[in-house]
Amino acid sequence: MNRKTSDVPNTPLYADLKGKSAVVTGGSRGIGAATARLLARNGVKVVVNGRDQSAIDSVVRDIQSNEGIAIGFAADCTDSDALAKMREKTESEFGAVEILIAFAGGLGNPQATTKIEENGWNEIINLNLTAKFLTVKAFLPAMIERRKGAIVIMSSSAGRLPSQANAAYACAEAGANMLAKHVANEVGKHNIRVNCVAPSAILNERMEKFMSPEQMEQMTKIFPLGRIGEPEDVAQATVFLVSESASWITGATLDISGGRIIV
Repeated sequence: MNRKTSDVPNTPLYADLKGKSAVVTGGSRGIGAATARLLARNGVKVVVNGRDQSAIDSVVRDIQSNEGIAIGFAADCTDSDALAKMREKTESEFGAVEILIAFAGGLGNPQATTKIEENGWNEIINLNLTAKFLTVKAFLPAMIERRKGAIVIMSSSAGRLPSQANAAYACAEAGANMLAKHVANEVGKHNIRVNCVAPSAILNERMEKFMSPEQMEQMTKIFPLGRIGEPEDVAQATVFLVSESASWITGATLDISGGRIIV
């Protein structure tokens, strides 16, 4: 079972984050939810985004029950109008967004390239790359105006090296790496930092449901550190990247892979 942030020993706390506002797309489950919880524990006012209202509400209640500040907003991140509404809601509730976590994505299941239909390709690219571009585009102008902000974009080990994931997903995640680098280079002069996190296999509900303990044990052998990653591993790296402890880090892709990806 996945750990909650409150269960993780030595959870990092960054005093400079207290009072800031953040939007976490893909924040209703897994890595995004763990990141939203950890930001809230650091005193950040968090907007939890997803498409499943009940899952969003669950994360918001969890944060609030631990004395954090959070609201939920259901929006499809491939829809620029929905993103604009989320930005407006965030600004009315919490003020200008200082931290943007663009994690929404999915559909990385294995599929032969010859079996991917054009519509399927477009859907996966939209969900994993276009959505991140639109999310950044929605929130970046206000950051530029204020000359302040930190952005973390989700990629994947599939975007770093060939894997069992489908080709569309791999290309989208490789694109997310370059999106972070390009925007970081463009907006550094405005005191805005943009970085990327690229997890490998992370324990989630689907993995727990469909993989036997023996299969998961076998999977641990591909990682030099000898275990499968957990959402909190990515959350802790992400929160570090948006803190002032990472104030001279931008345009980087951080491989959170237990040593599986070493480049």
